Amino acid sequence: MKHTLLSILAISLLACGQQKKLSASTDPNAVKPAVVTEKVMFDTDDPAIWIHPADKSKSLIIGTDKETGGGLYAFDLNGKIVKKALGLQRPNNVDIATGVVLGGKATDIAIVTERETDKLRFFSLPDLQEITAGGLECFAGEAARKPMGVAVYTRPSDKATFVIVGRKTGPSGSYLWQYRLLDDKGNIALQLVRKFGNYSGKKEIESIAADNENGYIYYSDEQAGIHKYYADPAKGNDELAYFGQSDFKSDLEGISFYKFPDGTGYILVSDQQANRFNVYAREGSKSNPHEHTLIASIPTSTMESDGSETSSVSLPGFSGGIFVAMSTDRTFQFYRWTDIAAKAGLKVLTPAQ
Repeated sequence: MKHTLLSILAISLLACGQQKKLSASTDPNAVKPAVVTEKVMFDTDDPAIWIHPADKSKSLIIGTDKETGGGLYAFDLNGKIVKKALGLQRPNNVDIATGVVLGGKATDIAIVTERETDKLRFFSLPDLQEITAGGLECFAGEAARKPMGVAVYTRPSDKATFVIVGRKTGPSGSYLWQYRLLDDKGNIALQLVRKFGNYSGKKEIESIAADNENGYIYYSDEQAGIHKYYADPAKGNDELAYFGQSDFKSDLEGISFYKFPDGTGYILVSDQQANRFNVYAREGSKSNPHEHTLIASIPTSTMESDGSETSSVSLPGFSGGIFVAMSTDRTFQFYRWTDIAAKAGLKVLTPAQ
């Protein structure tokens, strides 16, 4: 029996290794990353980009290591781990809120979903120190919880900061909950402001992204399509668009934006099993701002990429912007936007713009 179990284990491990090998991009035209980070302990899942307000060379890529006992990592622009907060209980996604006033001080914050505790965790940047020890509960009173996706929306009119949270499972119409961040004497408090979000029922919703300037929320309904809503809860819960239904091999995952100051740009969405990223016009079509049709599909060197993030801010080594995507080999990959743009005939933000 012992030999039989060992044989089964060996076969299983071999199969896993073959599966991971087959999951890598085999496209000879795939864009190559400029930087591949140091490996995390368990399983990379989702990145966010923090731009240093005074010295762009000190900007950081913040990423999650999704496993029980995993954590939040800060990488420099060379992919080196410079800080980490470990011991989180299956941290899934991360997003960044900038200039949140806590105790009279403007603070930049990394917000992380912690699936096994049904909480949001908060860490100041760039020091990666926890705010509001132990985090705050979300989806209170719900049977289906397990938070996964998270996005930050800052309302331009009054700089109010909101967090939109998704979960492992949830009912259509209220799959996502939106909270307003409040200052509780230097700690963070959450005020629930709405429940929304249609759901196909096919798999799950994880990736959520907020286009602050244009005022929209997008999220990936895996194996179904991309949903679009107003980000401001005062504008209601009507679905504005549902697109990409036939553009993906299997799972739709990470969503991010490459932005131009005039509100145009690109929406990038991971076609996970195809090792590609599909691109849509951020501004929609000429006749309809909510009509998003596929304009490009970019092969990358990532392996089954889940989370991703983009910035059009020029950084050292990434003139014209940076695109960051996780890969299943426990790394994040940093791409020059100029390389992404050249592959698909996309535009690049210049300093004059």
